[in-house]
Amino acid sequence: MQRVKRIILLIVLSYIFFIFGNGLISLTNPDEVFYTLTAKEMVEQNSWSTPYLFGEPQFEKPIFTYWMIRLGFIMFGMTNFAARFFPAFFALIGVLAVYALSGLFFKNEKKAFISALVLMSSGLYVGLARTVFTDMIFSVFILLAILAFYWGYSVARRKKAGIILFFVCSALAVLTKGPLGFLIPAIAIVAFLIIKKDMKFLLDKSLIWGGLLFAAISFPWYILMINKYGTLFTHEFFYNVHFRRLIEAEHISKDTWYLYPSSMIGCMFPWSLFVLVSLIAVVKSKKWQNPVYLFLCCWIAVVFLIFQPAHSKLISYIFPLFPALAILAGDYIYNSIAAENNNRKFFRIAFASLAIFALIPIGLLGASFSSLNSYLSSKAPFYIGAAVFSTAIIFAFYYLLRYKFYRVVYLFTVMLFLFLSILALVRNDIEPYISSKYICDYLSGNYNVNNTILASKFYARGVRFYTGKDVAVIDIPGKPYFSPHPVLFLNKDDLAWDFLSKQGTTYCILKKSSVEDIQRITGGKLKYSVLKQMGDEYLVRVEPRG
Repeated sequence: MQRVKRIILLIVLSYIFFIFGNGLISLTNPDEVFYTLTAKEMVEQNSWSTPYLFGEPQFEKPIFTYWMIRLGFIMFGMTNFAARFFPAFFALIGVLAVYALSGLFFKNEKKAFISALVLMSSGLYVGLARTVFTDMIFSVFILLAILAFYWGYSVARRKKAGIILFFVCSALAVLTKGPLGFLIPAIAIVAFLIIKKDMKFLLDKSLIWGGLLFAAISFPWYILMINKYGTLFTHEFFYNVHFRRLIEAEHISKDTWYLYPSSMIGCMFPWSLFVLVSLIAVVKSKKWQNPVYLFLCCWIAVVFLIFQPAHSKLISYIFPLFPALAILAGDYIYNSIAAENNNRKFFRIAFASLAIFALIPIGLLGASFSSLNSYLSSKAPFYIGAAVFSTAIIFAFYYLLRYKFYRVVYLFTVMLFLFLSILALVRNDIEPYISSKYICDYLSGNYNVNNTILASKFYARGVRFYTGKDVAVIDIPGKPYFSPHPVLFLNKDDLAWDFLSKQGTTYCILKKSSVEDIQRITGGKLKYSVLKQMGDEYLVRVEPRG
């Protein structure tokens, strides 16, 4: 009965953390509109198999996430909430999976519950649950594959079912983001079994049936795309999206050795210090000699070692290891609470964590006196936010010192309600800086656009999504998209001039530097006017003189 209550509580809290208020902010540039635009164009093309972008097939990601977005459209209409629903829903599944897996590891319901709460309330997990990316769905399928294996490994009578479910979940991960959906959990498991000298566990007929089921689930879409598009698919998906990212950085500024080590800790905020101390404790006390900690270490190490050498780095790439970090942190927190009479280290970690947390209201107050004043209609939401966070810090500090860990998480839940309420107050001021919806609505509502819109590279996907019009991209001097987009790309003055002079009247949605480029390129030969500025986006019209 107690387990049922905990599961219900986790579902309710997950709804608040991941789903509640998900339609409040419009889909943001450049990635949320990328995935949602693809699903929208699949609807327009009446296709369930081929992803489309700017009217042409695109193969940056496999099909499963687009299926989920389309299913969201069917359930809720073509809305922000619909696009974000399934990443949030899978985040909820991930929380329950960590609860189940930690229970298998430690045979302790309270420890499992704490691990689930840590994952649910950690920064990156909440962020990816509330945005349209492939990473949440992909990582949860990997988590479910690992859960299935360990269920079969630790419960002898469930061995066959565990192995088969492992292959099913990893096949769905492969359909979500590619071959790593199988390689990550498989390598982690094999490494664990090799170190344990227990490879004989895999000598079972269910491995064959699982492999066949894996092939039946994951192969057909890839075979269909190869047969239909040939090298167009294989070059883009296998070379450009996978191999090229190993040897070339898509985001050069992120190609550093310290991005992933720092992200593993920082993105677990506000539990970062607990994660760091728990990792250190596993190494120093040689806990990894225990099979549970060995498995967690193999899981973390495999994900880290797969992505660390690659030159294309994004924090979300290592997201599959975050459930393991949450389990380690939950284990440490529970053990600390159980030893509350003599655990001064827990006191120091709690104090340091809350000191870091206290910087949030200070930052909010500082922001209220900064350049934000130029576009915020009122400073009141920032003062309210600072007051809420300051009050929360006092209570969180009190609860942690009294070892009332659950109450801290419940306090975060109330804070999230208040944060979303504050966000509702300032959404009209914030949206123009993160989404192209407002300026696209203004363009469509006030002007007759009957040809190609010119957009800055960062806004092009959003402009296409919100207007439905053909788009050309201006980025001088700039490089084309890392994954090729079927749009006219203008990265030289003469290319831009040729486009503008032949178009007649051209409406443009641009960043400031591109506005300056247009001014220079037209040079008085074409009539140029700024019609509207919203956030960082400028609506410009270029037309013949006379």
